Amino acid sequence: MKKISALLSGVIACAMAISGIGMTVGAANVVEIPGTEVDSVYNMKVDSNTIEGWPAGPQIYSESGIVMDMDSGAVLYAKKIDDQHYPASITKVATALVALQNYQMDETVTFTWDDIGFLEYGDAHIGIKDGEELLMEDAMYGMLLASANEVSHAIGAHMEGGYEVFLEKMNEAAAALGCRNSHFTNTHGLHDPEHYTCVRDMALIGSAVFQYEKFREITGTLQHTIPSTNITEETRTFQQNHKMLWKANANYYEYCVGGKTGYTDQALTTLVTFATKEDKNLVAVVMRTHGGGQNAYADTRAMLDYAFDNFVKVPVTKEMAAGADFKVADIAEVEAGASLMLPNGVTTENLDSVFTVPTELRDKVGTASFTYKGQEVGTVRVTVTDDYYNEIHGIQPEEETQEVREKKSGLPGWAKWLLGILGVLLLAFAALVGYVYYKRKQLEKKRRQRRMEQRRRREEGL
Repeated sequence: MKKISALLSGVIACAMAISGIGMTVGAANVVEIPGTEVDSVYNMKVDSNTIEGWPAGPQIYSESGIVMDMDSGAVLYAKKIDDQHYPASITKVATALVALQNYQMDETVTFTWDDIGFLEYGDAHIGIKDGEELLMEDAMYGMLLASANEVSHAIGAHMEGGYEVFLEKMNEAAAALGCRNSHFTNTHGLHDPEHYTCVRDMALIGSAVFQYEKFREITGTLQHTIPSTNITEETRTFQQNHKMLWKANANYYEYCVGGKTGYTDQALTTLVTFATKEDKNLVAVVMRTHGGGQNAYADTRAMLDYAFDNFVKVPVTKEMAAGADFKVADIAEVEAGASLMLPNGVTTENLDSVFTVPTELRDKVGTASFTYKGQEVGTVRVTVTDDYYNEIHGIQPEEETQEVREKKSGLPGWAKWLLGILGVLLLAFAALVGYVYYKRKQLEKKRRQRRMEQRRRREEGL
């Protein structure tokens, strides 16, 4: 059966290569959108433009668009950011996050017919065969640069417990980041009516995966070559699909450092873009772009230029984190590098803040969230002092002293009590041994004295 599967895999790969699918993203049947509909989407309200005192952002051809500061979590540009849409291949950004959370890059991925057999005409792939092996690192390049769907599936199937376990982890990871409008049913983004997300959720996922050095390395690479494998002697070379990274391309954007493209007939064009300029690290996401894929790049450029030009990064101090409701003395430290993104001309005196105290025992980290005119401009982690922690939980000073002692020694009270008893017993035993030794010496001394006396008497009797 394995030989038959391998043969079928080769036949499909050859057929796809002959038909021109090869190692490209299949989007031959691009959905034609009427011009009136394109104009209607372009003229839709930009939600962030309704905030009093907020810089006016550009109109875009995408139904939903967002720019988020990856350091503070501040949303700088917002157009229907919570509307659910089909993600297409930007799904692979979420797949990459779970892969980096769970795999090592030197692991071997073995492909099976399940990873290949679902491919249809037009689906992106790199011609992997049944039984073929790739290093996880090469698989990640194949997924993120070539958008290879069979590779994306195999990365999920590599999980201990199987593909479904990987999907569970994708949804769990999204929920842990605060995503509320996402449900992932596959690792590649091919259409499924139950597979959806929103631009806010994709920005949160993008911000999380961008923290991994390996992801930054891969997503910013222009070309990668996979060496020969156990089955295929030829090398495979493929290029980055995100046009903003290519200097020779009209869409080149000098601040772009990576991203992921996506398209299906149902999703239209989707695009995730990472950009850095000076001290700003931004992620931009557009979904359901009308008027063709070129407009996704135009929208992204306009949104990023707007964000870079109209906002300034401000470091967070203890005084800012305390706000009006808490004392600076209650704060031990603010997380390193914590910052906010404020519109030009807005000062920290114009902000409102809410401090969320830590409620779990042994947890001393709370959060300070800042808003301007109701719009969040950043959330930072704040560690409270021991005194304030005790106040929160109603811990009395003597209880605090006991807790501190236990923390320093690493031992609970009952263990210290037991050690104390053992110490007393050891001292008593030592004293007993000393007493016995002393009595024995006294007895030996008396015996020597008697022997000497007896000897003297015998000598006098002579």
